[in-house]
Amino acid sequence: MDRLLINYLPEVLREYREFKAITSAEQDEMDTLWDALANALTDQFIWDATENGVKRWEAILKIYPKASDSLDDRKFRIIAKINEQSPFTITSLNQQLTNLCGADGYTSILQNTIYKLIVRVALTRKANYDDVEKLLRRVAPANIDVDLSLLYNQHSLLAGYTHMQLSTYTYNQIRNEVMI
Repeated sequence: MDRLLINYLPEVLREYREFKAITSAEQDEMDTLWDALANALTDQFIWDATENGVKRWEAILKIYPKASDSLDDRKFRIIAKINEQSPFTITSLNQQLTNLCGADGYTSILQNTIYKLIVRVALTRKANYDDVEKLLRRVAPANIDVDLSLLYNQHSLLAGYTHMQLSTYTYNQIRNEVMI
């Protein structure tokens, strides 16, 4: 949007050389101010936040980003921290895991009789594993044993491949990498 200061003056003043010079000289400052105001509004919404907004959210929530984190990774951690809630229920946990990993990015099974929670993070969401672990440490009750690991490739997924196709991969790749 073109926001020229000269256009905010009455028509009669726009033709004067002095007013043209004044508004021209101040235009850059006003553009910077308008951009800052737009960013301040945008920073209220985490997924749309700028770098500065993400820094502010991290400071408020006492989150320390890793040097290798992208802006989206940092936003993800902020969302994870905000979505935490007590008391612990499997429904609320599944909702938080869905927010972190997506609906197909995890599995969770609560074995009530032996006080065990089994959570598997899909290989496609491997980058979120540490955040899921931190979430479980914060929200799972102390009397529940948490079993967290990656949801490795299963035989049912690999059954569609021939032995020749799979022989081009190492065992580690077949087990730990997303198969297309």
